[in-house]
Parts: sequence; structure tokens; C-alpha cells
Amino acid sequence: MVGEDLVVAASGPILDAAGMKALGAALAITITGLASAWAEKEIGTAAIGAMAENEGLFGKGLILTVIPETIVIFGLVASLLINSA
Repeated sequence: MVGEDLVVAASGPILDAAGMKALGAALAITITGLASAWAEKEIGTAAIGAMAENEGLFGKGLILTVIPETIVIFGLVASLLINSA
């Protein structure tokens, strides 16, 4: 029957130490990704408005739009540190 090999007996705790590490790593990436997306949206909106008035602000707008991505890199580093511990 299809799916018989997917049934696992619940003999242990729902989340053991490895599960908690994986959950912590996932949360580190998720929260930093959402925060970065929100910040990039706000900065991008302001940068587009500024560039509509003055095209010379393109470089500054581009740099300011990319800066929030470093937050995700920090989340990735935290996730890798959590999984290596």
C-alpha cells in the first residue's frame, strides 16, 4: 500500500535535541529573512521615490537597497553555528 513506509511509531519525544537544533536554525533563517524583506521593501520604496526626483541618486539607492541582505547572511551564520554545536 502507498505510504506504509511513511508511518513511524511515536516512541520518543516529539522534538529531541537534533530537532530543537533544526528548529532553531530554521527560525534564525526565517526571522532574518522576513526582517530583511521588510527593510528592503521600505528602503526600495524610498529609493524609487528619490530616483524619480533625482536620477543621480541611483547608486546610493542601490547600495542602500542591498544593505539589508547582510541581515540574512548573519542569520545564515547563526544557523550554521547552531547546527555545528
